Amino acid sequence: MNYEIVTDSSSNLAEEYIETNNLHILPLTFIVDDVQYQSYLKGEHTDLKQFYTMMRDGKVITTSLPNLADSENLFREILTSGKDLIYIGFSSGLSGSYEALELILRNLKAEFPERTILSVDTLAASGGQGLLVSLAVEKAQEGLSIQELAAWVEENKLNIAHWFTVEDLVYLLRGGRVSKTSAWAGTMLNIKPVLHVDDEGHLIPVEKIRGRKKSLNAMVDRVGASALSPLSEQTMFINHGDCYEDAEYVMNKIREEYGVKNFVINYIDPVIGAHAGPGVLALFFLAEKR
Repeated sequence: MNYEIVTDSSSNLAEEYIETNNLHILPLTFIVDDVQYQSYLKGEHTDLKQFYTMMRDGKVITTSLPNLADSENLFREILTSGKDLIYIGFSSGLSGSYEALELILRNLKAEFPERTILSVDTLAASGGQGLLVSLAVEKAQEGLSIQELAAWVEENKLNIAHWFTVEDLVYLLRGGRVSKTSAWAGTMLNIKPVLHVDDEGHLIPVEKIRGRKKSLNAMVDRVGASALSPLSEQTMFINHGDCYEDAEYVMNKIREEYGVKNFVINYIDPVIGAHAGPGVLALFFLAEKR
């Protein structure tokens, strides 16, 4: 393979998977008490349980784009090594990262006319982006050219279903996803919204469900409603904000009801977690449509 795949830390892929498949990760930034941190550092494991504990203790976390100078240096390193590159990026509907990085890549095309430089806006987030990247890695290993791979990702990205629920509405309130009135009423009534990422890459509330367990079951029901067959051959991604038991519950329910065998469970990274909060639970799978 004469090209390299680059994606963002928002894809929530495990360190072992990144190393095994020689992926390049652009770390997004989060800020705690005016100190900046990168959400991914090669060879270092962030204690994400501690991150969510900080949030539960009342720390307010803000987020930012990847360091653009570091990102450009990584792109240059790949190109000067004689390799082409494809950037499979975080949804432009949720972050300005893709637009900023795509501008860098456009400038590099003029500087490296002999190299093929491609980018795809996944319109995806978290494990949805990670699932799409992992499928792209499989296609690359099967021998797809860089142009064929970009076309495949573009063609299939809207078949990645994203379903989320959250434990505490205050984080969606801070991000402007719900109104103050809705957040207050929802908290009082124990409402747990079920949300998804739409075809424009935006996070959209879909259902208001009373009670955590019912919201988890509603996400499981979405598998039966839209997942592509045969389900037994799918690998589904489940990401969580320090609520592994809930992730395991959803996994076991899907196994029992639909016969899915393969799952990848991982933490949601700090940048997405900062906007969704502790207790966020997300499910991703191949579907007829998002």
